[in-house]
Amino acid sequence: MQERQALFAGIWKIADKLRGAVSGAYFQAYVLGMLFYRYLSEDMAHYFDEVEHQLGDTAFRYAALKNRQVPKATRQETIETKGYYIQPEDLLCNVLKEATEGGQQARDQLNVRLSKVFAAIERSTRGQESEEDFQGLFSDIDLNSNNLGGTPSLRAKCLFDLLQGVSEMTLGSVADNTIDAFGDAYEYLLGMYAANAGKSGGEFFTPQEVSNLLTRLATVGKKKIDSVYDPACGSGSLLLQAAKILGKKNVSRFYGQEINNTTQNLCRINMFLHGIGFEKFDIQLGNTLTDPKHLEEGPFDVVVSNPPYSIHWEGSNSPVLAEDPRFAPAGALAPDSKADLAFVLHALSSINNKGAAAIVCFPGIFYRGGAERTIRKYLVEGGYVDAVIQLPDNLFYGTTIATCILVMRRRRKKDRTTLFIDGSHEFEKVTNNNHLTPENIETIVRYYTERQDAPHRAKLATAEEIAAQDYNLSVSTYVPPEDTRETIDITALEADIARIVTRENELRTAIDALVADLRAGGAA
Repeated sequence: MQERQALFAGIWKIADKLRGAVSGAYFQAYVLGMLFYRYLSEDMAHYFDEVEHQLGDTAFRYAALKNRQVPKATRQETIETKGYYIQPEDLLCNVLKEATEGGQQARDQLNVRLSKVFAAIERSTRGQESEEDFQGLFSDIDLNSNNLGGTPSLRAKCLFDLLQGVSEMTLGSVADNTIDAFGDAYEYLLGMYAANAGKSGGEFFTPQEVSNLLTRLATVGKKKIDSVYDPACGSGSLLLQAAKILGKKNVSRFYGQEINNTTQNLCRINMFLHGIGFEKFDIQLGNTLTDPKHLEEGPFDVVVSNPPYSIHWEGSNSPVLAEDPRFAPAGALAPDSKADLAFVLHALSSINNKGAAAIVCFPGIFYRGGAERTIRKYLVEGGYVDAVIQLPDNLFYGTTIATCILVMRRRRKKDRTTLFIDGSHEFEKVTNNNHLTPENIETIVRYYTERQDAPHRAKLATAEEIAAQDYNLSVSTYVPPEDTRETIDITALEADIARIVTRENELRTAIDALVADLRAGGAA
């Protein structure tokens, strides 16, 4: 905990130093990029110093070498192993040293120097298996942008301060990173980014505790999985939870798709910083509903997702989608203006027979009529709806809506029961948002694994019971809230009323007597 606090304090130190120079989201974007550059630099140096050990018979420290001293065959072997190559002169420590010792002239050229470094890193991957994973990763770092400062000298100073600040962050060694510091720093910055981004913050970042709960539900009973998939992966926090919960060695492959290029870059960088090698992840760019990229790799063991709520999609305007095997079995397409259940059906089609999908959903899809009712009927009668869990409100950036988690499985054919859990009371208030504590998460997971009725908290309903409710899947339909009103003693209440009436009559008699006296005095 102390190491993490020191790490986060270092990030705030950079923020304070650059206050007024780089604003809001731009600050996070540049710091994230420089953090990634530091990780790649230190990972490369560690690979040579600790793994390669020597060139020929001579031991060496990689950062002290010149590129010409590294044999070409060794460079190629490095690219094939690590997926990229950074020559010694281009390591962050050496670029910072140049800018520090070279004075103002060197600092004024820092944007050019870094541009060449980033281009060289990406160029080293061309023609390699890792090319797609590195392509465009530095594209969001505009080193000539006015967002860094209005003049060349201001931009140069800002870049130098950024480079120096990131180099001083307490991150430990990439070789012995007991707190996963690079990944922690990145997640912390993403959280800052999401908080400052307002409504759009929730589009790429799912709070860690929600990610944890979602993945815990989808991996119940599993110690090892071949694959985890997120069709709307954002910055990748949900995918990485599988590694955190099961262990990196127990998750063979990570798959994700993201419609926004900048967010796709965030996700890929996040993978690297959490120690997930390029050979283990495949994060694609594109619209999952109309252009899914991982049909051949699926179905998957685990699907976790927090897709965008109620967005427009082609829907009924596309005859191709009506015949799409992901959607056609349901007998209806999700409404054109509300694609939520399209994501649900896509997730269902993406899990294998022993797999599970856990999805954060907008509550309206569980009770609205029309095509959404038709789809719910298909899900219930097929036995796919394993659980619906009501979450507290105000958990996500940019919205106060009380969302739900939908858990689906394919394994149940005769068992068509659905567990409804009211977790709306499981939260802790922190500043302006609610948060799930570890205890809150454990409570919800316990209700899920026990799979039995609990007064005002859980209800196991049959498909017939759900059909009787016209396929309404709202948790409140099956789990009535606890009546917290005080019990009223009718006898005591009646006695109180009698006393009030008696007192009222006494006061009325006294007032009448007073008025009579006043009138008698006036007549005299």
